[in-house]
Amino acid sequence: MVAGDVRGRMVEGAAVLLAKQGLQATSFSEVLKATGAPRGSIYHHFPEGKDQLVASALDLVAGRMLAGFDDLEGHGVVEVTEHVLRLWRTVLERSHFSAGCAVLAVTVAAEPGELLGRAAEIFRDWRARLGGLFEAGGLDPRTAARFAATLIASTEGAVVMSRAEQSMEPFDLVAGDLLDQARRLSG
Repeated sequence: MVAGDVRGRMVEGAAVLLAKQGLQATSFSEVLKATGAPRGSIYHHFPEGKDQLVASALDLVAGRMLAGFDDLEGHGVVEVTEHVLRLWRTVLERSHFSAGCAVLAVTVAAEPGELLGRAAEIFRDWRARLGGLFEAGGLDPRTAARFAATLIASTEGAVVMSRAEQSMEPFDLVAGDLLDQARRLSG
């Protein structure tokens, strides 16, 4: 993102606010406050309103996750699992338990419609990409798809629990089980 890229700053700010505060608290006012963007930029960059901004933030988050998965091409099931766990551990630690997944935040708060559909599409994309990595790592397609869904659902839940408890304990318990499962699946 270029320093003068107001739209990019607003999308980035919205992604951070979604991860920290959820959908309802991520207002245009909050995004402007967090990014220092001028008020006039709202309708210039997001003429369709808040949903357009949120969808752009979701696209940013989704793209970053998928790009991280691209770096895992050719790695084994355990290494891919460790990468996903490391990513979420980093989010929890760096934010001092104040941030989670922006996609999950939208999922739990959005009414049925475009945003919820976009969140579902992102989760499907993540599952498919992880499933493909697990297949390439030696798992059969059905097992790869199941473990991809398990990894995403489990880490998302573990992040939520750790945020609520302000402790790494729930995350570490889930991470240990996921790594054990990855090792068993790898043979």
